[in-house]
Amino acid sequence: MAHVSTNEQKNGRAAPAPAAHAERNPGCAFDRGWVDEIRINRSAVERRAATLPGRRTVKQHWQAAWLLRAVECMDLTTLAGDDTPGTVRRLCGKARQPVRADILEALGVPHVRVGAVCVYHAFVATAADALRGSGIPVAAVSTGFPAGQTPFDLKLREIAASVADGAAEIDIVISRQHALNGDWQALYDEVRAFRAACGDAHMKTILATGELGTLRTVAQASVVCMMAGADFIKTSTGKETANATLPVSLVMARAIREYGERTGYKIGFKPAGGIRTAKQSLDWLTLMKEELGDEWLRPELFRIGASSLLGDIERQLEHFVTGQYSASFRHPMA
Repeated sequence: MAHVSTNEQKNGRAAPAPAAHAERNPGCAFDRGWVDEIRINRSAVERRAATLPGRRTVKQHWQAAWLLRAVECMDLTTLAGDDTPGTVRRLCGKARQPVRADILEALGVPHVRVGAVCVYHAFVATAADALRGSGIPVAAVSTGFPAGQTPFDLKLREIAASVADGAAEIDIVISRQHALNGDWQALYDEVRAFRAACGDAHMKTILATGELGTLRTVAQASVVCMMAGADFIKTSTGKETANATLPVSLVMARAIREYGERTGYKIGFKPAGGIRTAKQSLDWLTLMKEELGDEWLRPELFRIGASSLLGDIERQLEHFVTGQYSASFRHPMA
């Protein structure tokens, strides 16, 4: 069997060679004119998004390579009310070895790891201890996740507490009322303060797109958050009725592209919520490659927020190795 390399590239089908780490986005002054001029053609966005799943048919060892890249770009997540230190440590163990060793050996891949482990603040210290020495960062959801309906000073304190406990990444939620009311200056000021509280920790800004109403509002909120210094923009908390969708992700990806063209800074993108199958992960990798380029096929600029996705990817990789589908219970998420 041909070995699979995550650096293989042919006809634009596999992951690119390693890219230099992008300089961090410092943000820029608030520009109301830029925000007001944004227009979105919804029907055109939906037509384009509908073509993405069929544009690149990735098969055999190319598919295996892309699925391994999806694992590397995954924020392995547990955000349940019944989380315990034990379940978090178990999740971190899976993060260290996300794909079974026998499958990796058959693929000719020495090791693979996830992009980060994402947990509530209460479990940041537990996760940091469990991941020590692995190089895998801990991401903490913050600022009153998921609704964001807590006092502003408590939001800042929560960020600081998570950073102190060992979080290298902070996934903040915006106050949706600022976006829904068109109070873009208030949103900018809020996110700017969150960025300052994060310090050296990278900030992913969750828009909760399912609650923003229109694609134009999604685009405007994306631009304002990037102006305020977001390192990533993220679709959803995973708790809304509607989470990551290809049309919303397309609008956000194009906002990232425009911001890069205007400022020279590269912003990361994270879809989250509802991405449960290996096939869906390929759709989002295709979106990144088509709209933003090969640099956005790496964890520095792309993450998938997921809790159950890993099990299906591992199952598909075993099918590639053995030619047979195994029972789902052989591939627990963590």
